[in-house]
Amino acid sequence: QVQLGESGGGLVQAGDSRRLSCAASGQSFNTESFNTGTMGWFRQASGKEREFVAAIRTSGSDTYYEDSVKGRFTISRDNAKNTVYLQMNSLKPEDTAVYYCASDLRWSGDRWYTFGSWGRGTQVTVSS
Repeated sequence: QVQLGESGGGLVQAGDSRRLSCAASGQSFNTESFNTGTMGWFRQASGKEREFVAAIRTSGSDTYYEDSVKGRFTISRDNAKNTVYLQMNSLKPEDTAVYYCASDLRWSGDRWYTFGSWGRGTQVTVSS
């Protein structure tokens, strides 16, 4: 089973940038059996439901974003390091949330959901 650990959260000011990291680990590091699949980021603001932010295919060739972060956030991955990143630029107070990493994402036709694991989350707070 894949374990995910996020890092990089913190308190920033509006307009600042921040990079989140999500490291994946598991019992087997054999590249044929250790497959995190499509990876992604979700976020949950206080009192709100968890929402999709971004996803990236295994090869890194295709990325997907929630409309409000397009042009500001960039998702990337380094398969050699089993790590996925979320570069967040031009941060806004409404980006304040706990950010979660997820593995093995699937597209249902109208939303992304995970067949894999969730990380424990990292708090990002953007002050105005």
